[in-house]
Amino acid sequence: MKLGYHLGYWSSGPPEGALDAVLKAEELGFDSVWTAEGYGSDAFTPLAWWGASTSRIKLGTDIVQMSARTPTATAMHALTLDHLSGGRFVLGLGASGPQVVEGWYGQPYPKPLARTREYVDIVRKVVAREAPVTHDGQHFQLPLQGGTGLGKPLKSTVHPFRKEIPIFLAAEGPKNVALSAEICDGWLPLFFSPKSDGFYRTALQEGFSRPGARHGFDDFEVAASVPVLVHDDVEEAASWIKPSLALYIGGMGAKSVNFHHDVFARMGYEDVADKVQELYLAGRKDEATAAIPTSLVEDTSLIGPAEKIRDELAAWEETVVTTLLLRGDAATLTKVAETLA
Repeated sequence: MKLGYHLGYWSSGPPEGALDAVLKAEELGFDSVWTAEGYGSDAFTPLAWWGASTSRIKLGTDIVQMSARTPTATAMHALTLDHLSGGRFVLGLGASGPQVVEGWYGQPYPKPLARTREYVDIVRKVVAREAPVTHDGQHFQLPLQGGTGLGKPLKSTVHPFRKEIPIFLAAEGPKNVALSAEICDGWLPLFFSPKSDGFYRTALQEGFSRPGARHGFDDFEVAASVPVLVHDDVEEAASWIKPSLALYIGGMGAKSVNFHHDVFARMGYEDVADKVQELYLAGRKDEATAAIPTSLVEDTSLIGPAEKIRDELAAWEETVVTTLLLRGDAATLTKVAETLA
């Protein structure tokens, strides 16, 4: 199992010590480093800025929000970063949720799977640069229909460094996970648990079985964000993770549409997820955090003394996950790498 480093997206400003941590990750032999975006910092700029100081580690986005850019604009970013990094770029995409898509980007959210399929198809056409790009879909048209009538099919002026750039898809529901297996090169789960491995294997197999699928289990990447905290006190370690879980389960999405809530419900924590969401949306965030049992944290994280973490890692190594994406400063990465080694 490989290790990656996830910088995430910024809170109120750039995270301190980010470059030091990226350089430490490369020094420790990590396979990849990843950035994210929500409705603040973007994913591409920090990756290019800090990635410019690296020479080996892969540079990925986990994730770029599709509604933030047209498919051709995203492909332009991908082409550029792949050249600048010498072929180390990985494009991670995600549909996000209706609150952000419609509230922040002003784009329609319905039919995200169909939109994703078209989006990925256009990005691949741009990168391949085999012909002027055309697309006549339900969500995207190139050239645009109903405009001035002057639009014409175009081909990127930039020749690709690679004819194919790996594309990973962030997905939580079974249909979207299956789509990642069908049309992409990897899957980016956010809240994975070894207990859910069978459920996700079934969803992935559904995608691999479709006509035209690009991969199978043997050559498909699954890079999962997994909190790893080496600490003698399990409860204290869990207390550092619970506030973030409360935010995602309770506040990242509307009450009727919160995909993160649904992940934990499928995991067997439906009552907990409902309670956390109710408390969080009522503004009782501390109570929502307190309602999360440590067992839920342990199901989706590796926390506690080093020996406990090493014992539990065996279960993760039996899953579909191929890369653990870690967070923290340079010292934390060193400690975790030593523990997992």
